[in-house]
Amino acid sequence: MNESGRGTLLRELRRSRITQATVAVALVYLLLGIAGPWFAPHDPLEIVSTPRQPPSAEHWMGTDEIGRDTYSRVLVGARVAITVGFLAIGIGLLVGGAIGVVAGFYGSVVDTVAMRLMDILLAFPGLLLALAVVTFLGTGLVNTMIAIGIGGIPGYARLVRGEVLTLRDRDHVTAARAIGASDLRLMMRHILPLTLSSVLVYSTAQLARAILSEAGLSFLGLGVQPPMPSWGAMIASGQRSFLSAPAMGVFPGLAIMGFVFTLNLLGDSLRDAWDPHRYTRS
Repeated sequence: MNESGRGTLLRELRRSRITQATVAVALVYLLLGIAGPWFAPHDPLEIVSTPRQPPSAEHWMGTDEIGRDTYSRVLVGARVAITVGFLAIGIGLLVGGAIGVVAGFYGSVVDTVAMRLMDILLAFPGLLLALAVVTFLGTGLVNTMIAIGIGGIPGYARLVRGEVLTLRDRDHVTAARAIGASDLRLMMRHILPLTLSSVLVYSTAQLARAILSEAGLSFLGLGVQPPMPSWGAMIASGQRSFLSAPAMGVFPGLAIMGFVFTLNLLGDSLRDAWDPHRYTRS
């Protein structure tokens, strides 16, 4: 990110209390994702009380179907969601970004073949593609990350390709090519850094999508496997006991809703901060 990008982002933080609140909430979620187990009052795998207790002073979110503390499991579930989300978008970014920059830079047959392959992946709905990959690879945390990451590859490829197409003929790229810069140097030094703002904005939406996909797969029993806490699996358990113990499903559902809502607001704030026309209009 260049100095101008950092300056406009800091200006947005100073101008908007909504942006400040959004960043603060996002940081809280990230903190819970890193240190959630240390904040948890109980071992999330330990039976600490009778099953399906309502929220109380001892168990703030009640207990689950076998007597584990729901609050502790929601906190630890944040780590699972964030880990899956970040690693999944990392896979999508690395693979999709590499495809996009090569396709956009070289164009011609390379671009045509790469984009048609991406179109094939885009023909499958994201969750359906993840289901197919998990069915092929098997369930579990690592396979869930891979499945969701594969679904994110086409979006990153098309985004980076579009950015590269507009940047490859810029004056600074032409000047670097004229003095003998290699293709790799042109892509890594003179083109890719200028795509960072668009990639970061897109990644906030992709992180939200990855968290929802992980929750969906775990809800269906194909994602993170018990006894590891997962918000999606907790909602599935809560659905079966909704009438007798609604807290089991409501609190993990609120955790997902809050995080996804925060990420969407954060993406909007970043987009506004890096809009090159915003401050000329105001």
